[in-house]
Amino acid sequence: MNLDDCHNFEDFRKLAKKKLPSPIFHYIDGGSDDEKTLKRNTSSFNDCDLIPSVLKGVGKPDLSTTIFGRKINLPLFLSPAAMQRLYDPEGDKASARAAEKFGTMYSMSTMANTSIEEIANISSGPKLFQLYIHKDKSITDDLVDRCKRANFDGLCLTVDTIVAGNRERDHRSGFTTPPKLTLESLISFAKKPKWVFNYLTNKRFEMANVKHKTDKGTNITKSVIQYINEQYDPGMNWKDAEYVVKRWNGPFALKGIMSVQDAKRAVDIGCTAILLSNHGGRQLDGATSPFDQIKEISDAVGDKVEIILDGGVRRGTHVIKAIAAGAKACSFGKAFLFSLSAGGQKGVEKLLKNIRDEIERDMMLMGCKSLSDLNRTK
Repeated sequence: MNLDDCHNFEDFRKLAKKKLPSPIFHYIDGGSDDEKTLKRNTSSFNDCDLIPSVLKGVGKPDLSTTIFGRKINLPLFLSPAAMQRLYDPEGDKASARAAEKFGTMYSMSTMANTSIEEIANISSGPKLFQLYIHKDKSITDDLVDRCKRANFDGLCLTVDTIVAGNRERDHRSGFTTPPKLTLESLISFAKKPKWVFNYLTNKRFEMANVKHKTDKGTNITKSVIQYINEQYDPGMNWKDAEYVVKRWNGPFALKGIMSVQDAKRAVDIGCTAILLSNHGGRQLDGATSPFDQIKEISDAVGDKVEIILDGGVRRGTHVIKAIAAGAKACSFGKAFLFSLSAGGQKGVEKLLKNIRDEIERDMMLMGCKSLSDLNRTK
């Protein structure tokens, strides 16, 4: 199996599983507790049916939209994802280049292995930075100010990770950052010699954006859960969010909004966007899915903020359903991380081409010339 054989999410997942050591594959693939929310994120799209309109003379539809002040060529972009160096030696650089090539947004995690400045130097495409509030507030301020200097287009603050979810797959596999060879994991790593060779012979693993502030997760072996629980501020509140909104003073989103009340509060503190997200089912298991919530939230604040659906997107039809329900765009994480693991930059480009073609074809079959034609009308 190779990239040419990858036609959908499951194909990329299978190829990634062949290439990654088991602890790293399951870190991408897993969720929290019983993984009910993880599954619901995608299955919720099945509860919505599409009704096409025919003989519309559609031609080639316009897939573009505008978020965070930047036009993107398709209504789907890469979610912020930590530690991409684990999946491909080029990591975030590969993702950023692929996103730029397809005219969509790349998002950088606080826990990236590539620095803000490195990405700014290699990509002129739309860029979003995802922030966590650390106990050491100087880390937060430093990240915001560096993103300003690097001309990132937007900032999003993740608000659903004040404590790490119970990711039992990581407990079982012994997943740590950087990877540590234990008796339990040794066999898994030994079965993937190409991954081990690439990991050991390429750039050293580090948390590039916080390494000068803390060595946690860089010079010592820590689990992701330990890093989150030690470094992130569990007392984060609305005043902290409002402080970052004002310090950034530009297009800004809260990531992790799932209720009408919180969506309205986000508007009140000056957010220009919200990401409906449950962290890919990796935090509170039993939580509702973003698609379950989008209609109600869109009705409440859709005319005041850009609504982005983050979670469970696997198909072009999922994107179409989300936009018809009230989203301005969607973002996805697992899909592009599997494609990055499967084939680096070329893998992400293959995924983006696949899903761009799906959205374009599905728009034509729906009888829609542009995204604004999508709606809830029966």
